[in-house]
Amino acid sequence: MLRVSALEGVQALTTLIKNGLVIDPANLIQAKLNLLLEDGKIKLVTRDEPDADLIIDAAGKVVCPGFIDIHMHEDFVGDDGRIEDDDQRSIFRCSLRMGVTTVLGGQCGINRYDPVKYLDLVDKYGAPVNVALLVGHGYIREACGNKDKYGLVTSEELALMEKKIAEALHAGCLGVSYGMRYVPGLNRNEMIHTALPCVEKHKMIAAHVRDDAEGIFEATREFLDIAKKLAIPAQYSHIGSMAGFGQMKDFLAMVAEYKMNGVDVSCDCYPYYAFSTMIGATTYDDGWMERYHCGYDVIEMCEGKYKGQRCTKEIFEEERREHPEHLTVCYVMKEEDVDLALRTLNVMLGSDGIMNNGQGHPRAAGSFTRLFSEFVRKGKLSLEEAIRMCTAMPAEKMGLRNKGNLRAGADADIVIFDPERIKDNATFENPTLPGEGIDYVFINGEIAAKDCCVINGALGRAVRK
Repeated sequence: MLRVSALEGVQALTTLIKNGLVIDPANLIQAKLNLLLEDGKIKLVTRDEPDADLIIDAAGKVVCPGFIDIHMHEDFVGDDGRIEDDDQRSIFRCSLRMGVTTVLGGQCGINRYDPVKYLDLVDKYGAPVNVALLVGHGYIREACGNKDKYGLVTSEELALMEKKIAEALHAGCLGVSYGMRYVPGLNRNEMIHTALPCVEKHKMIAAHVRDDAEGIFEATREFLDIAKKLAIPAQYSHIGSMAGFGQMKDFLAMVAEYKMNGVDVSCDCYPYYAFSTMIGATTYDDGWMERYHCGYDVIEMCEGKYKGQRCTKEIFEEERREHPEHLTVCYVMKEEDVDLALRTLNVMLGSDGIMNNGQGHPRAAGSFTRLFSEFVRKGKLSLEEAIRMCTAMPAEKMGLRNKGNLRAGADADIVIFDPERIKDNATFENPTLPGEGIDYVFINGEIAAKDCCVINGALGRAVRK
């Protein structure tokens, strides 16, 4: 148990975290040091024990930067104009409970709400975590009048899309995301024009590419050739569910070739061997069983009357027809491919978490704790490398100088955890179950979570760049 000397629940002007093993990959630090927090920042890193209003003795624990989830899907906005904040339904609360302090939403071309207005809501009401967003290409496409995901956009629609994206980037969104698989009508011309607004401030493009399995190589060229042409950073989304069918080794070599020839590309991956998407997604269009060499029974329904059941032909067709929005889990990824991805230096952790009404894949509540229990403690990764994947790497990619590290002056987003106890508990049957072994999560210098329970769910702020 950690020893705390002050009344919890009383806001401290200063906090001292002492005797912990500080691991800060961004600064190549692993040492027993003390952190003094003040005004939302790390005021001092020292071997001394300065006076403080709140003192937390972290002896025997790891103290590291707050985890950063570079790929997730943000909470919905309700009819009341507030962001979802129910403890069992909010993905931001799931994120906080597993040590995440900053997220990058708006992925795969999807925004839950106008992204600029969403960031304003975060600042108005607070959120369980700090929230950055990408502009979702698919969201903007529909907002500009094109409802046919299989069709081409008109020149008028494309001009309006480019304008709207530029406005959102100017307002602080970190880049543009694409769900290329989900919008088959997206062509090279549309993608170049919608990515052009990123060039001025060197903002990123991220993509769920057009194809997976054996089609991953052509899809990779399509995406990275555009990043190369425009000389902008690229983030390759959830590669375990794109090249995790026997292609990972060759895929990673292909990405490395692009990187070594000047393309600023990195990848994210989640530590599970099954992916999740909606039953009505283009992923399940004709030919999917041939692509994955499987039958209907690899699909498990996450919600609705068939929740927890594997699909038959009849269930599959009924759900596609009646409830295309229902989430599924598909058990087709190869363990050795996902493990290889997570051992690769250019791959960081991204949960790809998505929740619909409290239902979904356990990665939304378990990815970060699972990395330590299933990969570090089982010898697949070092502790330091796992922390780097969750902190320094995403912070650098997102251009967040004051996050992902613990140097004096950085934002006081901090995780204190027990490396021998940290683990995930979320399952496919109960996807929001909190993990264990995380003693404290600080956001902006205040205690946001304790023992994997949310203490203050309104400390997060919008992250704009």
